[in-house]
Amino acid sequence: MAKDIDGSAGVPQFYGKELRYHREEAGLTLEQLVEGSYYGIALLSAIEHGGRSMPPDLAAHVDRKLGTDFFVRRCKDVQEARRRGHAEYFARVLEAERQALTIEQWSPGIIPGLLQTEAYARAVIGSERFQELPEETDAKVSARLARAQLFEDDHKVPEYWVILPEALLWAPVLPPEQMAEQLDHIAALIRRGRIFVQIIPWKSGAHPLMQCGIMVLDFADAPPLVYMEGQHHGQTVDDPGLVKQYRRSYDLLRAAAEPLGASLAMIEAAAEEYRNGAQPARLDRRDLA
Repeated sequence: MAKDIDGSAGVPQFYGKELRYHREEAGLTLEQLVEGSYYGIALLSAIEHGGRSMPPDLAAHVDRKLGTDFFVRRCKDVQEARRRGHAEYFARVLEAERQALTIEQWSPGIIPGLLQTEAYARAVIGSERFQELPEETDAKVSARLARAQLFEDDHKVPEYWVILPEALLWAPVLPPEQMAEQLDHIAALIRRGRIFVQIIPWKSGAHPLMQCGIMVLDFADAPPLVYMEGQHHGQTVDDPGLVKQYRRSYDLLRAAAEPLGASLAMIEAAAEEYRNGAQPARLDRRDLA
């Protein structure tokens, strides 16, 4: 006999209990309900027990199979609550980050949101100069910093691999002392074994993915996903053929990057120069070309 689910324990448990109720009312097994989707039985079971959230495309699949409209509506409610402070187009990735086994990212323009300090996040968000209330900006900064809690969960920490261009270490987004703190933050995560970082040297010449930044996410019970973002839009790619091409490009980029130890040394050296008062004018004269 299946163990009963306490739907009063929280939103995930309530959601899971409703899923089991409707599935059993329809006379379907887990295997039958998930059939025709990209997802596995393990994920559906975890959702029923309140341990996982439901991806939007799976919610649509379940509603079709069960003849309901509850799960898409509920999924949208949960997404809306979670994405406060984030752009609407980022909702799918925000959910995917929590479920990913591995996250691989190439960020040529800015330090990725998952690694930003409060000062860096505030500078990047403030650069748009939107006419908004201070509390709205604060909400965006807080939402960005909250994503980094992924690295503080001792039970489920995704393997996060990020590649950055060397020039990004020397882009003076903040005053020197704050840039040092930003780079120290990245170095500390590396030394704690929470992330892997590689640097593409300035002198590396042409390399893959020069035209865009990407994030590749892998899951235990769902197909991989690629995410690309522009200034005011984001695009997810889940076509298997395209995902395979982007993964190949990322692997070639990783091969062109400095090894992990050398990359950490570059980050720490840049932080030390900032602590010693390095200024943009000095950085312009660095022998990087």
